[in-house]
Amino acid sequence: MNGEQRFCDFLKARIGLDVGSVGAPVVARAVAQRLACGVAADHDGYWQLLQQSKQEQVALIDAVIVPETWFFRYPESFAALVRLARPRLERLAGARPLRILSLPCATGEEPYSIAMALLDAGVAAPLLHIDALDVSPRVIERAQRGLYGKNSFRGEDLAYRARHFAARDDGYLLHEAVRELVRFQCGNLLEPGLLAEEPAYDLLFCRNLLIYFDQATQERVLEVLKRLTRLDGVLFIGPAEASLFSRLGMQSLGIAQAFAFQHPQEQPAPAPRPAPPSVPPTPRREARRPPAPPRRSSPAPCAAPPASAAGDELSAIAGLADQGRLEEARQRCERLLRSGSPSAELFYWLGLISDSAGKASEAQDFYRKALYLEPQHREALGQLAALLAARGDLAGAKRLQQRANRGANGDG
Repeated sequence: MNGEQRFCDFLKARIGLDVGSVGAPVVARAVAQRLACGVAADHDGYWQLLQQSKQEQVALIDAVIVPETWFFRYPESFAALVRLARPRLERLAGARPLRILSLPCATGEEPYSIAMALLDAGVAAPLLHIDALDVSPRVIERAQRGLYGKNSFRGEDLAYRARHFAARDDGYLLHEAVRELVRFQCGNLLEPGLLAEEPAYDLLFCRNLLIYFDQATQERVLEVLKRLTRLDGVLFIGPAEASLFSRLGMQSLGIAQAFAFQHPQEQPAPAPRPAPPSVPPTPRREARRPPAPPRRSSPAPCAAPPASAAGDELSAIAGLADQGRLEEARQRCERLLRSGSPSAELFYWLGLISDSAGKASEAQDFYRKALYLEPQHREALGQLAALLAARGDLAGAKRLQQRANRGANGDG
C-alpha cells in the first residue's frame, strides 16, 4: 500500500499512535497529501526527508491527526472541575495558584473552557495557572490566536460566548483576559522528562487520547499522567477510557458523567451518611433519568413501577455504586429488572458493575442490551468501545466511538 508499514511504524514510535485505531488508509492519505505539496518525488524520497526534517515530521503528524473538539465538551466535567477546585483553593489560601494541565489541547477549546468555567465561578485570575500542551505547533498557533468558527460552539447553552467572545466577520475572538490565563507549548507525552521541571498539577485533563494507543503505550502514558498529577490530584479522561483507568488501578470519584479519577490510596470511599435502615443513603448526584420504556405490541405489566419510582431507584443504585457497594447495587438492579422495568440506564449500570468486578463478557452483554433499548446511549457506547479496544477489536471500538461522537454532535 502507499502508506507503507514504515510510516505507520514511525507514527507509533513518534507519538504512540496505534494505526489500527484510525486505519492505515488515513496514514496513506496523509503521506499522499505531503507528496502532493512537492516536498519529495516519491515515497522513498519522502521517507528520507522524514528522517532528516523535524519540521516534516510535525507536518505528517498534523496531516494524520485532525482534532475534533469544541467548547465545554462533556459539560459535566467542567461542573465537576468547579466543584473540586473550590475546596482546593480554600486550602491553598493564596499560597500558590491552582495548577491545571490540558493535554493534548488541540486548538485550545478545552483549556479555554477550563479558564471560562472557573472565572464564571468567581475564581480570580491570579489564583489560576493553566498549562496546555500539544504535539503540533500548527494547532498551538491556532489556539494562541483565540479565533473560532461556529463549529467550536455546540449545544444549546452558549451564554458563555456572549460573555467571553467578541463577534467578528471571520468568527468569534476570545477576550484577551481569558487568553492570557492559558500558557501554550509544544510537548509530546512520550518524550522522556516531559514537564519534569514543573511542579505537579492539581487537576489534569487528558481525554480521548489513550484509546488510540496499544496496551503497552497506554500503561506507559498513564505512568506519565500519574507523575504529572499530585497524589491528591484529579485526572479527567474521556468516557471510553473510564473502564481502562479502572483496570489500571485508578479510582473513580463517582461524579456522574465527569469521568474523574484519582490515585486510589489518596481517595478512600466515603462512609455513607446515617439513615434509617430501610432507606438507602441519598446520593449526592443523580443518575441520568431513564427513557420511557419502548413501545411493544403487548401492554406493560401492571406491576411495573412508574417512571418516577424507577428513576429514584436508579439514583439509589448510582449512589451505592459510587460508594463501592457494588454487590448491593447489583441486587437492587436485579430487583428493578424483575419488577418489569428494563431500561437502557438500568442495563448500563449492570454493565458498569460487572465491568468493575472484572467480568468483561458479562459487562459487554449488558452494554449491548442498553444500546438495544437506546442506540445512542453515549456512556454505554463509550464503555463498550473501551472493552472492545482492550480485547484488541480496535475497528469495533472506533466504530462505537464515532457513533458516540455523532450522537454528541446531534447528528443522530
